[in-house]
Amino acid sequence: MTNKDQLYKDDIQVILSHQHDNGDKLWSTPDKKLLKGAPFTTLESLEYLIELGVPNSDPLFKDAAELIFSTWKEDGRFKTAPAGGMYPCHTVLAANVLCKLGYVSDERIQKTIDYFLQTQESDGGWKCNKYSFGRGEETEYSTPITTLIALDIFRQTDLLNKDKKLDNAVMFLLNHWDIKKPISPCHYGIGKLFKEVEYPFRGYNIFYYLYVLSFYDCAKKDKRFLEALALLESKMEDGMVVVERVVPKLAKLNFCKKKEPSELATKRYKELLENISK
Repeated sequence: MTNKDQLYKDDIQVILSHQHDNGDKLWSTPDKKLLKGAPFTTLESLEYLIELGVPNSDPLFKDAAELIFSTWKEDGRFKTAPAGGMYPCHTVLAANVLCKLGYVSDERIQKTIDYFLQTQESDGGWKCNKYSFGRGEETEYSTPITTLIALDIFRQTDLLNKDKKLDNAVMFLLNHWDIKKPISPCHYGIGKLFKEVEYPFRGYNIFYYLYVLSFYDCAKKDKRFLEALALLESKMEDGMVVVERVVPKLAKLNFCKKKEPSELATKRYKELLENISK
């Protein structure tokens, strides 16, 4: 085992040590809240473990998938908390994790994919109708982060670069590069915070934005994509991605230390380059 392997193994142990923080197993609460306790929620913690290279065959992932699927509804949505509404942003998070765990062909996930195809907005995105900031004209737009994660799901399916509906979603996100201002009921903008490199992928930021869009042929040569890529590359050091922003509770983990180059983030960047060279 190399020193780097040991460091990542240490990170895995730290993440696993938080499994019962919310009162039950697998980072959940007894009543199956899958998004409580950030950044060590059920859905986020699984994403970190996937990023750190834990294989899909790990028994923990099987148990976690069963837990997530227990919140699935017949219309394709996931109810990630026992109370409150079911929003697209919750469903995309649950479905994305399951796809990465190898369940993209599962009948339930296929029904979730159909749900997204049927609920796409006229501007190409997906919208969470929760108006925490009132109902200004900016709230007529779809929700960028929800759309980005939806595209993260679709790039894992056989619809990638075959369905024009997905191209419309890509164009919505590329248009936001021009709009810049905060849009959607949740007010996601492209400003200083967006342009800071955040890793691991958690929120709406330039690195996650470019990574997902790099899978889509209609984005690869678009001037807005290329402008964003040039900005990302201007922040790199010696060919490596430097983490500019990370949630404080993750900042001490070895794979995503703030203001330091990240080998695993750079691995995602190299994947991005491979995508756009195809």
